[in-house]
Amino acid sequence: MNPPRSILHLDADAFYASVEQAADSRLRGKAMAVGGETRGVISSASYEARALGVRTAMSTAQAKRICPRLILVPGDFEKYERFSRLMFSYAYDLTPDVEVCSIDEGYLDLSKQGQGHPCDSAIHLAKVIRDNLKITISQGLASNKFCSAVASKLKKPNNFIEVPSGTEREFLAPLPSRWLPGIGKKTESLFVGAGLAFISDVAHMPLKDLERIAGSSASALQSFALGIDLRPVIPASATPKSFGEQETFTSNSQDEFFILAVLRSMTDRLCRRLRDEGLAARTLTLRIRYKDMEDTMRSESIHEPSPHESDFYPMLQLLLRKAWTRPESLRLVGVRLTNLHVALPEPELALTGLPQKSATERLQLAEASDLLRRRYGKKAILRGHDLWLRKKLSGGKSSGDSFSDPGKN
Repeated sequence: MNPPRSILHLDADAFYASVEQAADSRLRGKAMAVGGETRGVISSASYEARALGVRTAMSTAQAKRICPRLILVPGDFEKYERFSRLMFSYAYDLTPDVEVCSIDEGYLDLSKQGQGHPCDSAIHLAKVIRDNLKITISQGLASNKFCSAVASKLKKPNNFIEVPSGTEREFLAPLPSRWLPGIGKKTESLFVGAGLAFISDVAHMPLKDLERIAGSSASALQSFALGIDLRPVIPASATPKSFGEQETFTSNSQDEFFILAVLRSMTDRLCRRLRDEGLAARTLTLRIRYKDMEDTMRSESIHEPSPHESDFYPMLQLLLRKAWTRPESLRLVGVRLTNLHVALPEPELALTGLPQKSATERLQLAEASDLLRRRYGKKAILRGHDLWLRKKLSGGKSSGDSFSDPGKN
């Protein structure tokens, strides 16, 4: 029988706000928050501000009403990404088995650690990050990823909880069922109404009955409720994980309209994956390969992370023209989204006087479109460039004859 694993989950405390306080000693100990520059929403609040009622995703107007002395700082995402790389570099000093999940959290597999106890390693990691970066982290140590993640988030900030092997089910049992993966604010009431208010209720319910509520995910959900999680820590590079796609053309192409349409379709799919995981990205990297197999890549970042494909569309033509400098046809193109952050709800009202959908309506529309595609197939809803591509690939008229430049749809 294999010995139990030792999985450590690292979760930085109020990361954006903590980084700002670390970088500017005048902000330390003050009620401050990051956000409000372009979206009118709090991205991160210091624990001093949280004690006064300020919360992440709250509108800045409401935050200022609650806390008139609140100090607002515009987000500096390049700084946060730099701090993230430094933070995880200390994790890599302990083990190469590090899975970076987002800018401020990840897993370490300490099972093969040569010297010392994993608890000592966790304490050392928190200390070295606090001493060198002036920020705090919360950590959970358990035999699996799910229990370690719950433990790290249970009593933030600056805390460490160990779940001894064999006590996973006991540890999880009294917690509300919303701690289980897939049960969020929208679905929690459904589970509570079915008598599943706590994780112990999910663990005890007959699987057939649970399937009526949770569908095909019932078996996995009950395994989590029983404290069973066999997912491995997947080591990756020292940068947060990314989402990417590439496509090799059936024949080499010099048709910029066609290539842009392909790049837009890739970006659509990648942003749907972002939304599925509750993430937003800040950097888009475009890759091309010439017919002679030479590769070129170019990157660009938006000011604030976004889960919306339309925020990345303006980059595509610019990056394509920066990368495509030779008068040669292309055989492959690719898109990758990096610098991932947790996606935040958008403010209720647009901040400009221009007539436009509110950001909330925009996100709701994207999520509704995602739902329709999952339920009725990927072709249930198509954008203009998708229709253009279908006609192009089915032998229709060439670019520009029936559709405008796909970069404008």
